[in-house]
Order: sequence, then structure tokens, then C-alpha cells
Amino acid sequence: MTQELSIWVLILGATLPVKLVMLILFGASVLSWVMIVQRGLYLRAAGADFKDFENTFWSGVDLNQLFSDGNQRLQGNQHLPGVEAVFRAGFREFNRLTQQRSPDPDAVVAGVERAMRVALSREEEKLNTHLPFLASVASVSPYIGLFGTVWGIMQAFRGLAGVQQATLAVVAPGIAEALIATAMGLFAAIPAVIAYNRYAALVDQVYSGYQTFAEEFSGILHRRVHSKVS
Repeated sequence: MTQELSIWVLILGATLPVKLVMLILFGASVLSWVMIVQRGLYLRAAGADFKDFENTFWSGVDLNQLFSDGNQRLQGNQHLPGVEAVFRAGFREFNRLTQQRSPDPDAVVAGVERAMRVALSREEEKLNTHLPFLASVASVSPYIGLFGTVWGIMQAFRGLAGVQQATLAVVAPGIAEALIATAMGLFAAIPAVIAYNRYAALVDQVYSGYQTFAEEFSGILHRRVHSKVS
């Protein structure tokens, strides 16, 4: 490629609308990569934390001790896994309702399930954080790049009006800068769509594990409250 048609020269020589398109796409690409890395680390940690907590829970540990350990970690501003937040919401509501005089077992179980549903909704929001942005970048970036391409090509052909002899050398710079906008749109969109599809599957996997745990834990508390009443 000659110096006259180098990428940087084309970018700097682009018209203002095309430059704005390139700037928007560059910003979207940088932000999406930041979120791709952050979400990848978060979801990976969430999956590992879920497995660790499940292993601890099913090891036969006393539930009151497990709840107390969580309180101590909260006081120390330590991180609690999302599945543990679901456990704590259900167990806290269970203790509160069973301390009442003559508790109704069905009402206790219903209250526990309601508390865990609220906790599950909060954890689902955390898992899905930034995914809508990645989806937007994946779907919108090609069209933004296409707008820059159309504008650049339109300006290139408008420039032909003042030229007596139209040659490829005349329109090549304008078309080249227009195609750069398309390339930048694809560069922003492709990683975002791959990451979104991957992370959406991971979110479904982790959240499904949360739901399964909540149902199993609800069954355990159901048996416990009935044994207390009887």
C-alpha cells in the first residue's frame, strides 16, 4: 500500500461524519472489550464459587454454622457467592417464620420460596450485567459502519462532479476511507456477538444451577419444618 493510501492517512483525511462514525465505533469496541474481559472473569468466578459452595453445603455442614460463617465474612466485607446469597435469603426467612408461635408449615415454605425467588432475581441481574450492551454493540455496530461507508462513497462520487476525467485514482481514497468504517464496524461487532452468545450460555448454566439449588434447599427446609411441627 502506498503512503498516500495508508490507513492513518485515510482516517485523518476522512470527512467529519466518517471520522465521527470511526470514533463511535472505536469507543464501542474499547468498551465492549473491557466488558468482555470483566464479564469473563466474573462468570468464571461465579461458576467456581457455585461449585465450591455446593460441595460445602452437601458435605453435611450444619446450616446454622454455614449461615454464621457467612455473617462473619459479610462483616469483614468479603465476597459471598451468588448461590450463598440465595441460601442466606431462604434460611433467614425460615428462621424468622419458625420462631413464631405455632408456625404453619405451608406458610413457612411459601415464605422461604418467596424470599429465594427475590434473591434469585437479584443474582440474575448481576449475572446479566453488561450483556445488553454487548448485544447492542453486536447488532448496531455494522449499521453504524455502513452509514459511514455510504456517506464516504457518496462524498467520493460527489467529488467526481468537479473532475473532467473520472479515474480510479480520484475515487479510490474516498472509497477506501468509507470501507475502513465498515471494517471498524465489523471489528467492534464480531467480538461482541461471540462474547454475548458465550456469556449468555454461561449465565443460563449458572442461573440454572442456582434454581436447582433453591428447589433442593426448599425441599430440605420443607422436611425440617414438618418435623418440627410434628
